Amino acid sequence: MVKIAPSILSSDFARLIEAIRLLEKNQADYVHIDVMDGHFVPNITIGMPVIESLRKTTDLTFDVHLMIDNADRYVLDFKRAGSDILTVHYENTIHLDRTIHHIKENFMKAGVAIVPTTPPEALEYILKEVDMVTVMSVNPGFGGQKFIEASLEKIRRLKEMREEKGYTFEIEVDGGVDQSNYLDIIEAGADVLVAGSAVFKSKDPAKTIRLLKGN
Repeated sequence: MVKIAPSILSSDFARLIEAIRLLEKNQADYVHIDVMDGHFVPNITIGMPVIESLRKTTDLTFDVHLMIDNADRYVLDFKRAGSDILTVHYENTIHLDRTIHHIKENFMKAGVAIVPTTPPEALEYILKEVDMVTVMSVNPGFGGQKFIEASLEKIRRLKEMREEKGYTFEIEVDGGVDQSNYLDIIEAGADVLVAGSAVFKSKDPAKTIRLLKGN
């Protein structure tokens, strides 16, 4: 069954605890937390102190997506803050193998993300090591963008690569996921749907979560 990871980037930052309670009540699988530093992407969001504060309020899995420079430097800090899954970007992680192992050595699941212009084949030699691959289906930095249709082929290709080698990583899709396209995304091979605006801007967020989960 597909997992749902609502992104709190699209929630009201003044009511984050309420957002967490909504996700708990409606059985979201992960809380997707976008960390941006204004360098790798043109936006600045939340960091370790907010994650640490939220960690005290819930047992939900924290799926933390680092869109920052020098991510390797902060792995231990994000572990201490309460991250369960830590995802870094292929495009700005110089020593990706080292960083992935650093994450796993600190008892977190390790993910790698790719932007819309990066082909799945770029990850060929790291797929064996990762727990998750995040396909960015919008240009990273801001919520509420339209899904890039070419992402479906990338999802299919990643699924093929996983099956060919017998790997077990989850395929996560992040950006523009909503009620109009989620079935196509799942059919292509996605295991985890990151839905931000679709959930938190919905008139009925609880109903949207249930719909995306197939309930």
